[in-house]
Amino acid sequence: MTSSPRRRRPSLPEAGAAAALFVLCFAALQTWFWRHGRIVDTPGYHDYARAVLDHGLVPYRDFAVEYPPLSLPVFVLPGLVPNYDAAFAGLMAVCGVGAALAVLAVDRRAGFYAALAPVLAGSLVLSRFDLWPALLVAVALLLLVEERDAAGWAFLGAGVAAKLWPLTLVPLALLWSLRRGRTRAPLAGAAVVAAAFLPFVVLAPHGIWSSVYGQVSRPLQIESLAASLLTTFGHPTIVEAQSLNVQGHERLGAAFSVIQLLAVAAVWAEFARGPATRARLLTYSAAAVCAFVAFGKVLSPQYLLWLIPLVPLAAGRRRAPAVALLTLACVLTQIWFPLRYWSYVYTFHLAGVVLARNLVLVALYALLAWPTARARGAPRS
Repeated sequence: MTSSPRRRRPSLPEAGAAAALFVLCFAALQTWFWRHGRIVDTPGYHDYARAVLDHGLVPYRDFAVEYPPLSLPVFVLPGLVPNYDAAFAGLMAVCGVGAALAVLAVDRRAGFYAALAPVLAGSLVLSRFDLWPALLVAVALLLLVEERDAAGWAFLGAGVAAKLWPLTLVPLALLWSLRRGRTRAPLAGAAVVAAAFLPFVVLAPHGIWSSVYGQVSRPLQIESLAASLLTTFGHPTIVEAQSLNVQGHERLGAAFSVIQLLAVAAVWAEFARGPATRARLLTYSAAAVCAFVAFGKVLSPQYLLWLIPLVPLAAGRRRAPAVALLTLACVLTQIWFPLRYWSYVYTFHLAGVVLARNLVLVALYALLAWPTARARGAPRS
């Protein structure tokens, strides 16, 4: 297969403008309604940092960690300075700028949209670590489409080791590399995952297993699609376990897990049916992550940060409506989170808005995953 032509790199002024736009949006979070009612995760992250830095404890062995091993650097590093919250927010700003610049190098318009992430996602950007795996995935896709497969796989492996959701991209990247004859490139990703996990598997196998199993075995979180159906049309009981969840309804949760798996697998299958082109890799990468988000048993507001760098990379005519749907999902989320979150939890106020947001994400998935006529008729290359 012939290599796709390389695109002109963004100029220094373009990169500076995108970085400045992200920083401006990040600073805007200190104003207007974003200043109020914040719900933060940094106290938990700070506890991890204190356990490591102040007490010399080993993660997973001496204390439980909810996330995979490559999340630890962004938890621990801010603990080296006195103001943990400010240092963590600054680190996330660096990750966000990096993600926007990586997207910019793939597509200019998409890069400037990714730079809007702080105002699209809201104040949670300051206290969630999701811009870290988003950066790793954005760089991985940039390297893959530039046909630097081994480096791309290394970053994709790092993304998996930081938060498990980039696993949804592995079959797409595998087809991409294999069809280009780069059969050894995936080994770079496997090596990074092994380097991140193996030390803790040796030191604390039970702890690392509990962390991974805890992520995949969670009950229906209150903001998920299945839960929003219950809160909109019923009166379920809410309990707390890792997050706020709907009590019972295990069969419904299991059904949505199957739907989620089938939705992601449908994206993989559709990509496999057509040629492994740059445009299709980017479009179906966004579709796979959207499937994972839209149909999962957990749908925290920060999950939209996974989509913001990916959706504007969708190819062709579907890009504009896809970006519009994602923007609408972000706006609907900020109607109730964080300012009216507890009202939703305790009285199901605005449950219809939560459901509407989730249905917009379903529509976004359908738009991204829908095969084009050309792709349906294209030969496998």
